Amino acid sequence: IVSEPWAEVSEKFILQQNYPNPFNPTTVISWQLAVGSEVTLEVFDIQGQKIVTLLSASLPSGFHSVTWDASDVASGVYICRLQAGPYVETKKMILMR
Repeated sequence: IVSEPWAEVSEKFILQQNYPNPFNPTTVISWQLAVGSEVTLEVFDIQGQKIVTLLSASLPSGFHSVTWDASDVASGVYICRLQAGPYVETKKMILMR
């Protein structure tokens, strides 16, 4: 996980689109927290089954990112879900082999 609490902090919670997308086999998922929060970052397949929990931790406000190595999962569409306190947002990610 990369944390940059000294970066300019948004007044909102923001889950950015993963980069690159489509990806093979790794992608970076980034988000920004307006205030420190308990954060859970999970990846689900298109049928809603949880594939992996990438992060479950208390984080300070600021910019954060993690890299997901999807070498052990099949090509397809995946959903990234960020929950930070009451804030929840999802993004669609495409793994192409």
